[in-house]
Amino acid sequence: MNPTILMTLGDSLDRTFFGFDIAIFKFFAMLQNSFFDVVAKFFTSLGDEAFVIPIAVIGIILCFFKKTRKYGFTLIFAIAIGTIVTNIVLKPIVLRIRPYNTLQTSGTDFMLWYNKVGALSESDYSFPSGHTTAAFEMATAMFLCTRKNHKKIAWIFPVLALCTAGSRIYLMVHYPTDVIGGMISGIAAGILAYLLMKFAMKVFTKKLKNGSCLDDTIDAEKLVDKITDNAFNDKNKKTIFSVILSVAIVVVFITSFVPVMKEAKSGAQRCAYSFADGSSYSCMNKARVDDPDYPITNGKYYCKIHWKQLNGEN
Repeated sequence: MNPTILMTLGDSLDRTFFGFDIAIFKFFAMLQNSFFDVVAKFFTSLGDEAFVIPIAVIGIILCFFKKTRKYGFTLIFAIAIGTIVTNIVLKPIVLRIRPYNTLQTSGTDFMLWYNKVGALSESDYSFPSGHTTAAFEMATAMFLCTRKNHKKIAWIFPVLALCTAGSRIYLMVHYPTDVIGGMISGIAAGILAYLLMKFAMKVFTKKLKNGSCLDDTIDAEKLVDKITDNAFNDKNKKTIFSVILSVAIVVVFITSFVPVMKEAKSGAQRCAYSFADGSSYSCMNKARVDDPDYPITNGKYYCKIHWKQLNGEN
């Protein structure tokens, strides 16, 4: 495909939804204050890869326990599908540049709003929002898994996802239309993951020739009981498991949240790319510093986008 043709998809979104996007940005700009800055960075961490990847690992672990297998399958499938759709398919096709780049000379106060909330940055393309996709794929997966037996808890997940989506606009790192695209991608990924989980569970509960089934054979709870010599009853095991899972999620979240706060205070190293004639933006994307996949080019660090362009990969 011709990259010039593909590039017009991102440009078309910019032109078509300019008025809508700016109006939403203005609304969020009116909410800006130091308290909401921290709240936004709190929720944006829930969609960061530093949070999502460990959650996927936790999902894999859940697959080895009969009682939590459906949650594990749904989470893994949702994260995998959402990642493929967003990062491998849509972002490289649409090629939409981040708003803090394209709106530098828009005649609006966008850059003032952007700098006011900490000037966070990313290193890839903008559409759809990966953080929003991640938040909604996980939220949809967990909502569908818990809506029958844990109705009150189930609604917490979409609320958290909505907060994550709003944080991306508040922090001015995504166009509102990027976030809408991420919501659609995430919800679709979560629904498809839930359906795939249903199929996988049928495979695991299907009787084998010897009369057993994988659901009973592959169950780490039996190994735990053997190691602990059945020291815990079902109620205690449930409590211990819940505590361990909760602590693990909190630790994962902290490892995601702290870097966001550090970047807000110290600032990230920016991409060295800029247009020679000064007619367009100087890239404010996050440079891939000390990343072996994106080594120094011409003595400078670049973001994913411009590193690939300069090295003939884009």
